Amino acid sequence: RAALGAFQAFSLFVKAREVPAAGRCAAGGEGVRWRCCRQAFQELSGIHRHVALQHGADVGRQAGLAARQAAAEGSPSGGPAPAGKADGLRGHLHSGPEVCCALPDTSRVSCEDLTSKVGEVLLYYCYCEVKDPEKLCAWQKALCQHLHLTGKVRVASEGINGTVGGSKAATSLYIEAMLSQPLFKDILCQEDFKRSTGGAHCFPDLRVGVFKEIVPMGIDPKTVSYKETGIHLSPQEFHREVEQYLSQANQGKSDTILLDCRNFYESKIGHFQGCLAPDIRKFSYFPSYVDENLELFKDKRVLMYCTGGIRCERGSAYLRSKAVCREVYQLKGGIHKYLEEFPDGFYRGKLFVFDDRYAICSNEDIISACRYCGTLWDQYKLCSSQHCRQLVLACPSCRNKGLTACCPLCQEKELKVNSRASGQTVKEECECTRRRPRVPIEHASQRMLDTGK
Repeated sequence: RAALGAFQAFSLFVKAREVPAAGRCAAGGEGVRWRCCRQAFQELSGIHRHVALQHGADVGRQAGLAARQAAAEGSPSGGPAPAGKADGLRGHLHSGPEVCCALPDTSRVSCEDLTSKVGEVLLYYCYCEVKDPEKLCAWQKALCQHLHLTGKVRVASEGINGTVGGSKAATSLYIEAMLSQPLFKDILCQEDFKRSTGGAHCFPDLRVGVFKEIVPMGIDPKTVSYKETGIHLSPQEFHREVEQYLSQANQGKSDTILLDCRNFYESKIGHFQGCLAPDIRKFSYFPSYVDENLELFKDKRVLMYCTGGIRCERGSAYLRSKAVCREVYQLKGGIHKYLEEFPDGFYRGKLFVFDDRYAICSNEDIISACRYCGTLWDQYKLCSSQHCRQLVLACPSCRNKGLTACCPLCQEKELKVNSRASGQTVKEECECTRRRPRVPIEHASQRMLDTGK
């Protein structure tokens, strides 16, 4: 009876948000059955996942009340239920799922298939409450080592964010293990894993750690929560919005901003047509960028996008917290999912990725140029100066001439550094980067003109 009460509480919670067929509106789209937290859902599984992620505490309170009522009615005399029944359910509802440390069975997979260099790279994230990040971190490390995966995984009390590479057999087992993990049940699904051609060789090693944020924005998750995120748009919905935006912008009538949440070196080699791409070097600069350019966003509809969707989760929440925009939308699944549906859509150029590939391709466009001669070029290499960690676009012709640094100043410094005694410490960044404005100030009128073009 306690379990039934919990289920009924959940059902009532969802039912309260159901939208009658006659009440479906254009904003939600045809076929929408539920609307909650400014988001529209067509499938029951979608609203279930949303409620589990965003309203677990609310459902838990209602379920707990049902459980206590069932416990009170559990015996013929109206006394307490037998020990362990209602209390056990209450404990499950309020303490949350524990980390399962089981590792997948690899005996049915050959060693060759498990360690094959022909494979893929997975990109994913999951926001959820993690009561024991250290335990989850230890399981993740053991899981990746067990499957011979390399990559980077960030764990925090707010969830998990990872990109790992390995054979297709290994990545399939990894996804199975993640979907079987009680922490992610009913939250994470197959579609949340973005796949691209690659393997374990795409990363130098495996790095798994516990952090305060699963995406480093530099704002305490308790101050700006992913729960306050913008309205998620599917790739199809986002495509239609961008199409409408570009049409209106060309006529000088747009009240929308198409905002790229990534760093300048990412948007430099690929971006949506007509976007506003902030000239920032780190996502942790994004909040300051918003603060310094609030007038730009005033009364605007904002369409946000990033690589896989995770930066938009916190970025849109921060922008919404400023209460200046009319609406804030974000591309669900990021550019990755958009390109799966629209490889020749409104996104042109390459998609930057944070591994040794640097970029993946979906169309033939090259939108960036060589740092030195200006010829079309979009393949990054690390600056040749040992003291510098910047990425540089230098075409083969210029590289053959020895132009392999991020700028002439860094090229000269490399010669001086090489002549110094070994073991001397040097800076990791070139002065050309330090002179770059940390947070650019946008000029709204000119930016809108450029966007219209």
